[in-house]
Amino acid sequence: MSAKKYTDLIKLGTQYSRRMNYLSNRIFGEVARTTNEKSMKVVRMFSEEPVDKRDYVVNWYPRHVETHLLMMNLRDYGLFRDEHQDFKEEMKRMRKLRGKAPPKKGEGKRAKK
Repeated sequence: MSAKKYTDLIKLGTQYSRRMNYLSNRIFGEVARTTNEKSMKVVRMFSEEPVDKRDYVVNWYPRHVETHLLMMNLRDYGLFRDEHQDFKEEMKRMRKLRGKAPPKKGEGKRAKK
């Protein structure tokens, strides 16, 4: 039988055509029984791609963490200058020179007793 004959059979209102249409819809993942518009909205919603898998949602914000780690590696190689980090390290060094830095592990107040 050709495909046209099958489509003509399904269009008929016989018990056989309704059953074949039902089974066809079940096999190919369509809605098996006719439902109202409100239920079809739920079917459409679940058949769409999930929001967290959509490319434009996932890549909405820039990749700050990866960029920061890259810049820190470049700074370690001497290819990037982070003035704020340089300032913080310099302040830490100056505090240590003045004796204001926290003591090393095991050299605190309780260890001196």
